[in-house]
Formats: sequence, structure tokens, C-alpha cells
Amino acid sequence: MSAFTQTAKFATGLYRGKAAVAYAGYVKRDELALLSLRPGRTNPYASYEKLRARGPLTPTRLGDWATTSHRICDAVLRDRRFGVTTDDDTPPGADEFDLSFLGMNPPDHTRLRRLASPAFSPKSVAGYADRIERVVGELLDRAAAAGEFDLVSAFASPLPIAVIAELLGIPDTASADFARYGAVIGSALDGISSLRHAAQLKAADTEVNQLFEDLFRLRRREPRDDIVSHLVAAEGDQVKPSEMLPLCGLLLVAGFETTVNLIGNGVLALLSHPEQWRALCDDPAGLAAKAVEEILRYDSPVQLTSRTALEPVELAGHEVRKGQLVLTLLAAANRDPEVYDRPAVFDITRERPAPHLAFSSGIHYCLGQPLARLEATIAFRVLAERMPALRQTGRVKRRNATTIRGPLRLPVTA
Repeated sequence: MSAFTQTAKFATGLYRGKAAVAYAGYVKRDELALLSLRPGRTNPYASYEKLRARGPLTPTRLGDWATTSHRICDAVLRDRRFGVTTDDDTPPGADEFDLSFLGMNPPDHTRLRRLASPAFSPKSVAGYADRIERVVGELLDRAAAAGEFDLVSAFASPLPIAVIAELLGIPDTASADFARYGAVIGSALDGISSLRHAAQLKAADTEVNQLFEDLFRLRRREPRDDIVSHLVAAEGDQVKPSEMLPLCGLLLVAGFETTVNLIGNGVLALLSHPEQWRALCDDPAGLAAKAVEEILRYDSPVQLTSRTALEPVELAGHEVRKGQLVLTLLAAANRDPEVYDRPAVFDITRERPAPHLAFSSGIHYCLGQPLARLEATIAFRVLAERMPALRQTGRVKRRNATTIRGPLRLPVTA
């Protein structure tokens, strides 16, 4: 069982079924169950604060543990006595799609991450700055011409898709399908919600696998300077043939899922705090990067993850037994009053705040974070430069998800 599947089941209560989750949340006022229901998805931070009041590490109704503490979250994510899988887990594919090294412990995690890392190094990512700037400009040109537009579908989503498609070497003719497949697969990170959802996921998984298989054949004949070409060159030596598709699928989802929601959450936070939006518009070049870090802290795109104890561990005065889960509530940790001054205040001018956990920590620290940071920094800088009169014009539609937080629709006008 992968970390994402563990987290989804732990957070949403799928072990007990939807009716039991509703009963636990609405009747028993279980804050973890509420996170998977409408009130919790609208405002998870109220539940996080109630959980925080119970102590740094609290037992769950499912017999595991949850923590809102920045210190404990960081410690668990860094501790090799915790992993994303256990030895007796079912193999990938049994009840989920394979998220490659994201669901692996060392040494397999180390081997595959090392193979993908060069494409996301700060030096490599810096080479995409001009491309990102061009895409941002083109998207905002079209949005300005439209007048009112949906910030997500017109800007936040197509930007990272264009960049990750180029990184992987996806042909331009397939980029639209690529974006659609990625969105469907990304929607399953909280678990499968219905039979229809399962069918959509299966179809998208089949189609994106075919896209990559075709691309593998093409790059074996015509290699280029892209990730797929490098993977094909390493096939059989550093990467097994069976690992190629899951690795590319992970890079597809990870390459845009965080950035889409980072931009969406950021614009929503900025427009909801007009003084912060004005500050950014007054100094786009100076404050864009700081705004990105505050957005990641204040309203994290990835709200939570989990780790499994690989052996008995003493944690915050409690014994975590082998096989028990610890739900690390990253978004709650990013508002921990022991770490941040005025934690619930959105302030893009914060000076030297403590490192946030929006990109996790330890060996699973987000591989794509340099790219996400660069894309978002350029996006917010250019948006503030070109659209200082930007304002929200309609109701926000949020994702129906617990693990990933962000708007699905955010109508605005410039």
C-alpha cells in the first residue's frame, strides 16, 4: 500500500465507509473525519486547531496517531525508523495506481530518485526561466483579451502542464490529452470516490501509459535532451523496464499538481487580503519569491501525508508500535504557534520565517520543488506587474479532496 493510499484511507476513513465517516464527523465530532467532509474541506484549519489543543500527538479512532506539531512532523519525516511502506504491504497495482519511488523505501527509492534528480536540480531548472516567462506572458495575453476568466483553467493549470510536458519531451500534439490524463490521475490521490471515478481513472491510466509507451519507442530511435530520453538510455541498467511507466506517471502528477494549487491558493489568499496584494503589486520583483513561501506556509497545496513505523518508536511520550501510522498534518504544522509568530496571519513580508513543511521533509522532500518555486515566483511577479487591478468576480469552487487543497474554479477579472 503506497503512502498516498495509506494517507487517503487514514484521512478519509475509507476503512469504515462513507456513512461511518459522516457519523464520526457530524455526530461524534471527530476532527479527522471532518477533514473529509464539506466543513473540513472548506476550512480544515479549524479542525487542525482543535486537534492541536489535544496535544502534539493524538490517537485516532482507527488506532493510529496524528500530529499537528511542526517539530514532530519534521522528526517523523526524517526518521528512517518510519517509512512509506512496510515489508508485508501488497504490491503496487493491487488496489491503486503505482506512484513509483514516492511509495518506496530505500534502497529502491534512492536509486530511482537519483535517476530523476538531475532534471530538477536548481541549475537545470534555472534554464527553464525564459520558457516559463514566455508561457506566463502568452496565457495572460489571452486572459486579458477575455476580460473575465477562470484563474485555474486559464492560467494556473496550463502553465505547469506546458513546462512538465517539455521536460518530459511530450510532443505538442499530445499536450492537451496529457493535461487531461494528469488531472484525472491527480484527482485520485485522495482515493477513489465512486465507480464512475474508478472507470475514469482506469481509462486515463491506460491512455497515459500508451502515450508514454509510444514516446519510449520514439526516443529510442530519436533521443533528445529530455527526461524520457535519459530514462530510455538508463533502461535495464539503472531502471527496470517495469519501473519506467510508474516513474513517468509520478513525474507527470508531481510536475504540475502542486504548482496548480500553489498558484490557485496564492491568488485566492492575495485577493482575500487586499493589503498583501497591494504590497506585491508595489514591489513584484522584491516580494514574489517571499509571497510564494508564505502561500506555501499559510495554505499548503499538500495538506498531509503519513508514515508507517518500521519498528517500535517512542514519540512524544507515546509508543508507536510497528505497523502503526502517523498522520503528519503538514498544513497544521505550518501554522504551529511554537514555530511561527502570528501563525494564522497571511503576511508576505515575513522576515526569516522557519522553514515550512509544504514540500515534506527528509528523503521524500519534494523532488520538483525548485521547479514549482520558480514557476510560482514568475507567475506571481508577472501577474502583479500586468494585472494590478485583478479581483475576484464569482464564487470559488474548491477541490473535493482532503490531501490536496486548492480551487477548481476561481473567476477573476483584470
